[in-house]
Amino acid sequence: MIKMADQSQAHSRVPDDTVYYAIFPDSSSLSNPSASSQSLHLYLQILDFISPYTSSYIWQHEPFSLSLSSSSSPPLPHLHGKLRFGDNIEDEWFTVFLLFQISHHFPSLSIRVWDNDGEFLLIEAAFHLPRWINPETSDNRVFIRRGDIHIVPKSRLPNPKLIDSLKFLIDCEGESRAAESVQIAVKGRISDYPERARRNMHQARVRVPVSVAQVLKQEPCLISLAVEGFYDRDIDTMKYAAKMEKFLSKGKEEELVCVVIKMSRAMYAQLMQQKFQAPKCYRMPNRGDDLGAYLEAELGMKIACGFEMMYQQRRREGEEGKGSTWLKYKESLERSGYFEGFLPGSKDYKRLMENAEGYYRNSTLFSRTSQMMSAPVKRIDEILALPHSADDFSCQEVPPSDDDSWLYSGEDELNAALQQRQNEMDLYNAKHKKKQMPKESQDAGPSSSSNFDDFDLGEMAKAMQAFVDKASSYKGAEVPENRNMKEVDLDVECFLNDMESVMKRYGPKDGAADVDSEEASSSDMDFDESEDESDIMEASEDNVDGEDTFMNTYSDALNEELKNTTLKKSFVRTDDQLSKKNEETSNTMEGMDEEFTPVDVDVNLVKSLLDSYSSQQGQPGPTSNLLGLMGLQLPQDTTKGK
Repeated sequence: MIKMADQSQAHSRVPDDTVYYAIFPDSSSLSNPSASSQSLHLYLQILDFISPYTSSYIWQHEPFSLSLSSSSSPPLPHLHGKLRFGDNIEDEWFTVFLLFQISHHFPSLSIRVWDNDGEFLLIEAAFHLPRWINPETSDNRVFIRRGDIHIVPKSRLPNPKLIDSLKFLIDCEGESRAAESVQIAVKGRISDYPERARRNMHQARVRVPVSVAQVLKQEPCLISLAVEGFYDRDIDTMKYAAKMEKFLSKGKEEELVCVVIKMSRAMYAQLMQQKFQAPKCYRMPNRGDDLGAYLEAELGMKIACGFEMMYQQRRREGEEGKGSTWLKYKESLERSGYFEGFLPGSKDYKRLMENAEGYYRNSTLFSRTSQMMSAPVKRIDEILALPHSADDFSCQEVPPSDDDSWLYSGEDELNAALQQRQNEMDLYNAKHKKKQMPKESQDAGPSSSSNFDDFDLGEMAKAMQAFVDKASSYKGAEVPENRNMKEVDLDVECFLNDMESVMKRYGPKDGAADVDSEEASSSDMDFDESEDESDIMEASEDNVDGEDTFMNTYSDALNEELKNTTLKKSFVRTDDQLSKKNEETSNTMEGMDEEFTPVDVDVNLVKSLLDSYSSQQGQPGPTSNLLGLMGLQLPQDTTKGK
């Protein structure tokens, strides 16, 4: 049956577990009057083409389907569909495989596919894309055509509309085809299909009631609804499983038959990984008599209960015609202020609710929802109305279950996938770093040295000095490789005048005239008045700008704070480098004030950087990152630990 519906890609939020796709014939973008009739013909051709791939495949929630769009919204006649894959990501990639096959077989089609992540095909090829493309610039650009990925270039269409992109694909197909590395990355993800789709199926030997065996014999795909009913059960649906009125009408007298059921691996995992107590009315074999028979019956019991819960819930929702569509309809009424602020349960709220339900029952939305929810129920009733008995299954040969070791050994597959991604990232980073590395650093000897003996530590000090001397902006500091950075415009005279105005607040003219200022002088920065005030007066007379006054005052305050700390002992001074040669001289000058001994800035800088780099133990850290931006790469410390 063909569903006439509008494309839903413009909805506010895409569900997390749904993939959407749209197929545009070339005739739809050329204003062809017969495009609608051609879409109908194309619809039938595509379904016939994919049938060999999908006939034996069990989908997690719903099968691959297509719908005809209306001619009014959007204005381009096309085919579209959506598929909820839930916990089975294989369904999404099998859908992508089918779309690639369709585009290859029908060369005059342009196909879009997306999910809640957006253009997820680009995510698969993230390390091979042009740098201009991102989620904000990818709208109406990514298509599947002739079995390849096509990306409409930004240079040709800066802000393309859908119709513009479709016309570009027709007229300039060669320009839009993505790079070969992108093709390999995306097609590599689906290269195992359709064989991988076959491996995704699992056959399990189970013992189920005759009614369940009869339904699955006629409609094997209904297993997906049964597993969904079991996995998504709640308190209300559990009441149906406690009675088993439909699929266990005879209670414990109902005979169990042994059959093989095919399902996806995800479905099998959902059944096996959940513990579930059998209803009192369900006859289970003794676990101690035959463990294999008990496990087969336990799995069959879960499937039978899932069928019961699904059937009863859909029958009720079909009669009411509600479900998810009614909830969306009700939410739209609440957002529009239909209930006028009345509290749920109040008389006025119930009156408005009854009116809303009456209008909903008379709408086409109700009839479509009721028909959709009731379809599995009607089909099950039709199947069980046919004559059937346990004898129909007693004489047939039942093969053993497939090996389910994959259920407990998925760690290796996960690690392999993660390692593949890591290798792609490492390769991308290596190429990107090689392109970004300045020519000077590539030619320099220190960055290619293999040990510290050949490494010129003076280059490190020079690079850091160049970094410190480089002017920064409000955006942050720039590394020295950005040679053309614009200098900051600083008005030095204005800056010093502002500093002078600040310093004058501590001058004698304020302190002598105001008692409060004298009290304020005994604050955290309590300088010696006999020395500091005279120094400030002399500095003010000799230096109008006051920069010397500020620096001297700041230096004195800083030294006072550091006087009782051990920080000064951590610096390497000039005489420390000659300590071995001048040991006797140093011993005779122990009383000399060390503040007159100059600090070797370069040596202290290099020593601190090397200590920090050594503490990283070969791992990424601030020192290696900073030096790497400057084009310097320190060799590994091979002497450590020896």
